[in-house]
Order: sequence, then C-alpha cells, then structure tokens
Amino acid sequence: MLNNLVVAISGGAGRIGSAFSHFVVANSGKVVIGDVNVDEGNLLVTVLGKDNVVYIEADLTDPTSVDRLIQIGKEKFGHIDAAVHCAYPVSEQWGTRFEDLKPGDLEKDLFRQLGGAILFSQRMIKHFRMQGHGNLIHVSSIQGISAPKFEHYDGTDMVSPIEYSAIKAGIISITSYLAKYCKGQNIQVNCISPGGILSEQPQLFLKKYKQDCISKGMLDAEDLNGTLLFLLSEHSKYISGQNIIVDDGWSL
Repeated sequence: MLNNLVVAISGGAGRIGSAFSHFVVANSGKVVIGDVNVDEGNLLVTVLGKDNVVYIEADLTDPTSVDRLIQIGKEKFGHIDAAVHCAYPVSEQWGTRFEDLKPGDLEKDLFRQLGGAILFSQRMIKHFRMQGHGNLIHVSSIQGISAPKFEHYDGTDMVSPIEYSAIKAGIISITSYLAKYCKGQNIQVNCISPGGILSEQPQLFLKKYKQDCISKGMLDAEDLNGTLLFLLSEHSKYISGQNIIVDDGWSL
C-alpha cells in the first residue's frame, strides 16, 4: 500500500515508534530507525528484515545525528520520503510532582523533547527541500490540547507532569508553524495526538480513565496505525498543519 515509501522514525524502537515501524513494513514501506535503544533497534532489524529496515544508534537531539540518520537511510534506500518524530527522551526527574521540580532536569526535558523536535524538524526539512518533497509527522498528546483530568490519578502514584503538557502543546504549535513555513515547497507537516497508551498503569487509573472515553479507554500503540497510514498516503495530500486526535473520545 505504501509502495516502497521510505520513512525515517525517530524513537523507532520505542512503544509507539516500534508499532509504526512494524506497520510501515507490513504495508510495503521501508523504515530508517533512529533510537538509543540498541537491543530493541537490532531486534527490529532481525524481525522485519534487513531489506526493509536500517537501524542507527543515535541521540536525535543532536543535529549531526539526524544528518547521519538521513545519510545512512539514503545510502540504504536511495531516498527518504517521510519522517515521524516519536523520540521521547526523559531525565531522571521525569514524573516528579509540580512542587518538587528542579531547574536542571526541567531544562533537560524541555530541550530534549521540545528542542529535539524542533532540531529534528530542521534537519529533515532541509533534506526534504533538497529532495523536492517530504512529509513530516510529529507525535503530540491529548495533554497538548487539554489539562489533565487529575481525578484519574487519585489513589495512585502516577503524576501527569506539567512539563509534558507544555512540551506536547509546543509540538502542536510547531506543527502549524512549520506547515506554513514550508508553504509552496511540497512539504507536508502534521501531528498525531494520541490518548493514553497502555503501559502497565494501575487498574484504578485505567477504570477511571475509561469512564471518560467512548469505548476502549486506554489505547494500544497499534491503534494509531490507521492515522499514520492516512497521513503517509496520497489520501492526505492536501492536509497540512493539522493535529489529528486519536483518543477514544477522552477529550470530548
């Protein structure tokens, strides 16, 4: 279905990124994975096949690493048609309560996630301009469009970090900025904002969360695949600067 479309995926060995990697290959695409997780990255190459995937160990908050990702992808497949930014680097402070945040790690998280998204975009858009076309997709969150439902966290040790909301709102903003910035350059820029993704959350939280949804509640990473396919396909050719929410109605 993707007709050998080559997709670079930052954080491509993570929960959402690996689901996307599997899905692209299953739909006749090729994947260039950049991730710091060497074991998972190499496993994906083994499972999906060396003809379909190339993995690069890379910290993609570093522009030179993004350039290396692009170069290796081009050497392997000849071109890179699209990029999906899924990387999610966090500091040791991540998940700390608002009252207990410390400046140093806050700076790290804001730069590595939001700054990393901007720098990844910078390098990919440079490549797309030279190539004459491109499709950039960011991954934000429902926390980027709405305040957390703090009552869902009552009785658990879970926290919804304020910096996460700030970062994800920022990613939606840079999506629209870059879409307009690339006007007339044959480059699409869009965003997917998922609801919560299942990851061993406590049952109390899952029950409360589901009460605010329409049917399933928390999602599996694979539930985003249909939206990814749409944004990578010709069916979304004239869609740019948009944030597509996939949250089973949580934000209603």
